[in-house]
Amino acid sequence: MNVPLPSPADLSPLEVSRILDTALAEDLAAGDLTTRAVVPPDAVARGEFITREPLVVAGLALAALTFQRVDPRVTFTALVHDGAHLDPRAVIARVEGPAHGVLTGERVSLNLLQRMSGVATRTRDFVAAVPKGTPTRITDTRKTTPGLRAIERYAVRMGGGHNHRNDLGAGVLIKDNHIAVCGGVRAAIERARANAPHTVRIECEVDSLAMLDEALAAKADVIMLDNFDDARVGEAMERVAKASPRPLIEVSGGVKHERIATLARLGVDIISVGSLTHGARAIDIGLDLTVTGAWTT
Repeated sequence: MNVPLPSPADLSPLEVSRILDTALAEDLAAGDLTTRAVVPPDAVARGEFITREPLVVAGLALAALTFQRVDPRVTFTALVHDGAHLDPRAVIARVEGPAHGVLTGERVSLNLLQRMSGVATRTRDFVAAVPKGTPTRITDTRKTTPGLRAIERYAVRMGGGHNHRNDLGAGVLIKDNHIAVCGGVRAAIERARANAPHTVRIECEVDSLAMLDEALAAKADVIMLDNFDDARVGEAMERVAKASPRPLIEVSGGVKHERIATLARLGVDIISVGSLTHGARAIDIGLDLTVTGAWTT
C-alpha cells in the first residue's frame, strides 16, 4: 500500500511542503558527506521501519514524501494506516531504492515519524481515560513546537483527540491579561461581542467562582475554568447548570491524566491539555537496513 498525501481536510499539502523543505534544508545543507564517502553510488538499500515500544502511528505520509524528495526512485510502502495501535516489533513500513537516497532521507523521515507518533500515542492515553458514555472532548492547545503545529495537531487527531483554535485569528479567547486591560470580565465579553465576527463563539477564561458568575451573567458562549481543582469544578458545574443558555465548559491548566475521568463525570465538555504536544516524547522507531547489490534503472 503506497501512502498518499493526506487530503487538505486532514493535513494541508502547503504545510507539509513547508515543513519538509525546512527539515531537509536543515539536515542536507552540505549534502550527506558520510554516505558519499562510504557507500558505493550504485548500492541498493532495503529496510523496515520497526516499532520498539507500543504506539499509535502518525506521520507515514511525511516519511514517504521525505524519501520522494531526496530521490524519487526510493519506494516507501506502508503496512498500516495512521492511527493504528501497534505492539513492539511491529513492522510499520518498508523502504527500498538507491542506498544514497535511503540513507540520506533516513533521519528526517524517522524524526517526523517518531515525533508525530509520540504525540498520537500520548493523546490516545488521555482519550482512553474518558469514561465511556461521557461526551467530554480532549483537545490540544497552541503549546506546539514552533513551525510544526500543523503536523502535531494532525497527530492529536490520529490519537483520537480534537483541536483547539489553530491560531490567534481562529477564535475569540479572552484570557486573564485581556481582562486586566479591559477592566473586567463583563467589559471584555461585551467588547468581544460588539467587535468580533458574528460567526465566532466568545470564550472567556476565569480563575475564580466570582469571575465565573460574571462570565455567566455576560452570557459567554464558552467558559474556561483555569486551574480549578476538582472541588471547585464541581461547584462551578452546579452554577453552570442553572444558566440559560448553558455555555460550554472547558477545563484547562496542567490537567493530569489521573483527573480526566473525574472531570468528565462532573460534566465538563472540553478538557484542554497542553502536554499532548509539549509533553510528548519521540516514540522509539528504528529503520533496519541491508545494503546489497547494485541499482539498475
